[in-house]
Amino acid sequence: MDRRSLVQRAVERFGQGLELEGIPRMPARVFAFMMIGGQDSYSSRDLARGLEVSAAAISGAVRYLVDARLVLRERAPRGRGDLLRLMSGDVWAEVFASRLPLIDQINASIDDAVAILDDLPEAEKAPGLANLRETREFFEFVRNDMPRMLVRWAEHKANSHADSPEVTNTPLPFLNPDEDDASTLARRERAQR
Repeated sequence: MDRRSLVQRAVERFGQGLELEGIPRMPARVFAFMMIGGQDSYSSRDLARGLEVSAAAISGAVRYLVDARLVLRERAPRGRGDLLRLMSGDVWAEVFASRLPLIDQINASIDDAVAILDDLPEAEKAPGLANLRETREFFEFVRNDMPRMLVRWAEHKANSHADSPEVTNTPLPFLNPDEDDASTLARRERAQR
């Protein structure tokens, strides 16, 4: 099997894993392509061509990824359109850190639900109240441990990569490079230097 086919399989497999975690299919595929693709940035046209999908499919997927803070949209220098790039090299730590306010919201909603159940007679609220309290305890544990976990991750990453050579990304060939316009080819050549 050639490199392009293997890369496409890898993109689809990683995309399926992201989909299982709740990311819709097309945003999952776009994100997987961007992570595996090896380029610093992509145009929507690059993504559509690389995934063999319509521009409309890419537009919706990019909107989702930008809203989820997984992808950054920037204006293309001296050109029309936008360039898309992954938020950072440590995107997963940022994703987890960005979820802390969500955990606070969940805990607040649990507190509200507990207050509502307090109006029930003791015998009627016991099972549901126990479930809510355990859920609250879990999310509070995660909320309190998350900052320490992110610090431990940064330390682990620094230590585990200290002696290894820097990883270099080789951009993936697109499916139809002959169709690229001159400005796209020039941009890619500059990016590879």
